[in-house]
Amino acid sequence: MLVEVDPPRRLSPVQSSGNIGRDIRALRRSRNWTLNDLAEQLGRSVGWLSQVERDVTEPALEDIRKIAALFNLPVGFFFTTPANQNEQHHIVRAGSGRVMNDTSKGLREVLLSPDLGGAFEIIHSIFAPGAKCPTPFVRPTEEAGYVISGHFSLFIDGQRFDLDPGDSFRFAGETISWVNEGSVNAVVVWVIAPPVY
Repeated sequence: MLVEVDPPRRLSPVQSSGNIGRDIRALRRSRNWTLNDLAEQLGRSVGWLSQVERDVTEPALEDIRKIAALFNLPVGFFFTTPANQNEQHHIVRAGSGRVMNDTSKGLREVLLSPDLGGAFEIIHSIFAPGAKCPTPFVRPTEEAGYVISGHFSLFIDGQRFDLDPGDSFRFAGETISWVNEGSVNAVVVWVIAPPVY
């Protein structure tokens, strides 16, 4: 009697929201990495990565996990799908922004831009009471923000600025640090050009 054996299953790629290639390209460029730089870190070929960035190939979940880890993003960042596909490149509905958590800093961030492919990104940041930037940093960006609620202290090149609801700020290329010394969340809308996430 001949018994049929199922052919080995091939792992199929996980379907993203359709922006994954554009997002990976923007993330790579925000670090000034070449295709080769990122491909090496992923253990993949430049050709494969090029196809992913051009949305010719969908990466497998394991590849997405590696990419998310490299950029300190949750895996779910790559899978949020808008309810209305016609809006996906233009509109982000309330509650549907992609979450970018950094719990080590007491910071929760949500991407308010439809994707990372534009000239800038808009981030909704919530700084928990006591949250503090672990080390000052410099980014090759121009950034601006608006404090919606809470109290937030921003350090620009060592100078302290205490910000309250309705206050706004801008900086470019300076050394930055921040802290929320208040007892409630500080909520800030942040605009960053070019995108860094």
